[in-house]
Amino acid sequence: MNAAMNFSGSYHGDDVQFLLKPLALASFVDVPDKERLIQSGRRHYSEMLSRESLPSARYLEVFRAACAANLERMAGDCLALAGLIAQRRSGPVTLVSLARAGTPVGVVLKRLLGGVFGRETAHYSLSIIRDRGIDQVALEYILARGHAAESIVFVDGWTGKGVISGELQASMADFNASHGCAIDSGLYVLSDLAGVAACAAAHDDYLIPSSILNATVSGLVSRSILNQSIGPADFHGCVYYAEFEPQDQSRAFADSLVERALALAAGEATSAAAVGAPFGATHGASRGAAGEAAALAATLAARDEAARVSRRYMAEAMREHAIADRNLIKPGLGEATRVLLRRTPERLIVRDAASADVAHLLVLAREKNVPVHIDPELPYQAVSIIRNVSDG
Repeated sequence: MNAAMNFSGSYHGDDVQFLLKPLALASFVDVPDKERLIQSGRRHYSEMLSRESLPSARYLEVFRAACAANLERMAGDCLALAGLIAQRRSGPVTLVSLARAGTPVGVVLKRLLGGVFGRETAHYSLSIIRDRGIDQVALEYILARGHAAESIVFVDGWTGKGVISGELQASMADFNASHGCAIDSGLYVLSDLAGVAACAAAHDDYLIPSSILNATVSGLVSRSILNQSIGPADFHGCVYYAEFEPQDQSRAFADSLVERALALAAGEATSAAAVGAPFGATHGASRGAAGEAAALAATLAARDEAARVSRRYMAEAMREHAIADRNLIKPGLGEATRVLLRRTPERLIVRDAASADVAHLLVLAREKNVPVHIDPELPYQAVSIIRNVSDG
């Protein structure tokens, strides 16, 4: 089994262990060809990979602007999520981030759980693929390393329509049944637009800066691959973009987030000490029974509202755009960005073209000649529609 190696991508070795099999792909599939193969059903998206390119100078400027505007918000949400994990798990914590969007979040959470909450934490990043499920070999490896099933926490960056959350629940039901364990299938995210996560720091569509970039903010690791190169005892595969190392943002981005989150934690500790309250009250560690009940009620109400908005929007969008395949509609800034970076978009819809949060999408749309539509009633800041190849 390839499980013995310690593959951390471009991160520090103690930040994360990728449970992925690095592949030396000799050929990549062009995006238009990949789109035709996916939509025709001849190939699954996980079997192919399109070569990534480095972001343009203009796009990097927008990424830096997004960090300047929203890094503080993301750091605060990472701190809040770490506090919620510390509250909901006793003993050592085993973070299992879903590659790739979950990986930067998991790196930050690991450091905060140790540095702020004093918790022993391991962090692995593994693959989960729509219609194919989670990498069971990777999960078996985690358990074989002695990590308790009840210590596992699944982490991702955000939810879009809730597809991956559903895949995770189905996969874990099968895994738990076949392995005689009870791993919690709940997903922990920064922003839960679909109202499907077990735990989220927020439910609004804000620009998470790491959603703007691909490999260069995720340890130089590609999207995961599951094709004929992967044997029954192998982890799912990936490509490591060593040629991008001079432009890698992964460590610096995580370091910046941790630095800001630690400063926020120090400020909260000082404020708590000034009023005689224990640190952690703002993150659910010490609210008391009444406070806990109120916080839980508010969280459930926010999640239910997000789920209602998601269901209503998807039904309306499928009807308005005459789309039968819901996988062609990608709501929210994170998912809309992914489409413009690696799929064939038919159009980009934004609520407010003047919003700084969509500036990177407008740059990508111009670079790729994608039409942009304005819809002030959009419940999200952005939605991407993937081109239906059967429409020509």
